[in-house]
Amino acid sequence: MTTERIPVMADGLPASLLEVLGPEIEILEWDDSPQSPALSRAVAFITYGHPRVDGPLMDRTPHLKLISNHGVGVDHIDCEAAKQRGILVGNTPGCLDAATADMTLALLLAAARNVVSGDKFARSAAFTHYDPSFMIGYEVTGSTLGIIGLGRIGKQVARRARAFDMQILYHNRRRDEAAEQELGVVFASLDDLLSTCDFVTLNCPLTVETTNLIGRRELGLMKSSAILVNVARGGVVDHDALLAALKSRRIAAAALDVTSPEPLPRNHPLLELENIIIAPHLGSAANRTRRRMEQMTVENLNAGLKGIALPWRVV
Repeated sequence: MTTERIPVMADGLPASLLEVLGPEIEILEWDDSPQSPALSRAVAFITYGHPRVDGPLMDRTPHLKLISNHGVGVDHIDCEAAKQRGILVGNTPGCLDAATADMTLALLLAAARNVVSGDKFARSAAFTHYDPSFMIGYEVTGSTLGIIGLGRIGKQVARRARAFDMQILYHNRRRDEAAEQELGVVFASLDDLLSTCDFVTLNCPLTVETTNLIGRRELGLMKSSAILVNVARGGVVDHDALLAALKSRRIAAAALDVTSPEPLPRNHPLLELENIIIAPHLGSAANRTRRRMEQMTVENLNAGLKGIALPWRVV
């Protein structure tokens, strides 16, 4: 007797994730076109590469009851629309905090100490002798760090920054006195943090409130020697304002793991600047982290298909 497989629509799943799925799952290639046969059949989505899932798309999927997101951020999913339609949404919190914090510090250090531009120069024909006056960077140890978004990832960033003897300010919607006691961080208004800190890291989710949180005014408050690091979402930073600040050297440098859009158009002027590092969204791209993300994605999927509580439910 043949058991009918469960149709699940997904975008570009890697072999490692496909191996974790059970044989009862039929993976349908992502197709959000108006007459999509996949949409007419799918009972669940796995969102791997952040495809946009909004209310109209949900309405074209009559059997949809679950969206299992590979990752923590769900800004590409209209969670309110899902809630209104009784569609469950799950994500993978916690497992990527350390890896994303590692990436935050990696970008901070790389920007401060000219790691990327230094690598390019060392490989070039121009490097013919050692010059101790060349490529003088910014000291990280003992500097002041501002963390915007002291959630799980932000706290991991603070723990790492303490190893560099950094003074740490943070800005949240709400003050976290427990974190202040544990981590020795100091709450500050957004303006005070921006005007005080040598390094500013963005570790907050993308919401209506944080969209373009860092714009022309905010960049104008920062020190001319300051470095901005974004490992949140591209939409947290106004890219036009950032471009102007970097070109005029209003701030020293920026390091981005995320952009808006992602990727940037290949002719985007940010790509031409020397005082910016842009990584291709590597925050959670670490071996153990990605394996756990895949497991959690599948655990949410299996629970939802069985009609039991999702282990990691958003709505």
